[in-house]
Amino acid sequence: MRNIVRLFFVFLMSTILYSQTGGVFHAKIEGEIDLGLTPYIKRVIKDAENAGAKAIIFEINTFGGRVDAATQIKDAILESKVLTIAYINKRAISAGALIALSCKKIVMVKGSSMGATTVVDQTGEKQSEKYQSYMRSEMRSTAERNGRRTDIAEGMVDERIVVEGLVDSTQLITLTSDEARKFGYADTVVSSFVEMLKAYNLDERVVTVTETNWAEDFVRFLGNPIVSSLLMMIGMIGMYTEIKTPGWGVAGTVALIAFALFFGSAVILELASMLEILIFIFGVILLLVEIFVIPGFGIAGIGGILLIVISLFLALIDTTFYFDTELIFVAIIQLAAALGGGLIIIAMLLKYLPKSSTFHQFILDDATSRSEGFVSNPEHSELTGEEGEALTDLRPSGIVVIKSKRYDVVTEGDYIQKGSRIKVSRVEGVKIIVQKM
Repeated sequence: MRNIVRLFFVFLMSTILYSQTGGVFHAKIEGEIDLGLTPYIKRVIKDAENAGAKAIIFEINTFGGRVDAATQIKDAILESKVLTIAYINKRAISAGALIALSCKKIVMVKGSSMGATTVVDQTGEKQSEKYQSYMRSEMRSTAERNGRRTDIAEGMVDERIVVEGLVDSTQLITLTSDEARKFGYADTVVSSFVEMLKAYNLDERVVTVTETNWAEDFVRFLGNPIVSSLLMMIGMIGMYTEIKTPGWGVAGTVALIAFALFFGSAVILELASMLEILIFIFGVILLLVEIFVIPGFGIAGIGGILLIVISLFLALIDTTFYFDTELIFVAIIQLAAALGGGLIIIAMLLKYLPKSSTFHQFILDDATSRSEGFVSNPEHSELTGEEGEALTDLRPSGIVVIKSKRYDVVTEGDYIQKGSRIKVSRVEGVKIIVQKM
């Protein structure tokens, strides 16, 4: 009985040890390749290395996506200390071909394909030679790194590359499974996932199927162009509202959260660094100095606004791909939409919020008049239309002199510098409202 228990214990421990040090990680790369996919791939590689895994299988089925995302994924796979296997079950087109080529081994299912990595825009039109040159170098260097023919890698980008026995000079290279095996771009052609495991002596019982976690899904959600534009817009509206109201309130907190989510996701997606964050913070500081310290609106205010806009723009693009006009164009549209939407909403709030029933729930609408016998302070209705001079800066409240008398006044929200000529536009109870002449 003791021997049976001992054998069972040894078997159990050996199974656990094997599963930890000889396991196989399985990650799927499907659909459009975007920046949100990169953190997931990096985590899978790190987990596999920490677990002492025998291999990582990247199951690829994609028509491609963003070049910057594919390049980040390619770099992570090339740096992996674990055997990486690209399992192409249907297709690895465009950016998907670059990712497949970065793996140490490439396995294709019969009838699958890979190639056609020419850089195109969203309409499918071929980009300029600058883009193609970059992509050719990426494909060539990746193929060379893993000991594959560089001419075929370049031919997937440039139809002018002629590979004898494969295509003529007018066609891009897209390899079928049989062609890939013939020209050394597929190490094995199989009919199923299990057959692929057997080909590399991998035990299907220790395969760990990985999925994106909630944090990676959340970052991918925040990286969506529509969501990132909304975060910028919310941040700007909240910042403007907080500046226009005394103290620190809900608007400032919302703006802080929105910008933190925007820049935080950009850092994780490798679009931004501390440089962009510092530029943004310095821009906000200059804007606050202009509003609360320096009278008027000058260099500090303009510089602050420019720095804020520049930081937001830089956080939308990977500066490595400064030559990619499509990415820059998309970033410009996002920023313009955020700025435009923010200005429209601010204008609507200023115009309609004071008239809304919701707004009036927070203020006292009941009025007491002199005719009803209510008099608590002197009334200055006779000052309407009178002119005077600002004795202090009006921000928007301050002191003016009218007919040699000092009065506490407010503006309509405008800043009026000390010494400026003013005129009383109207009087509301004890409140004297002035405007600059």
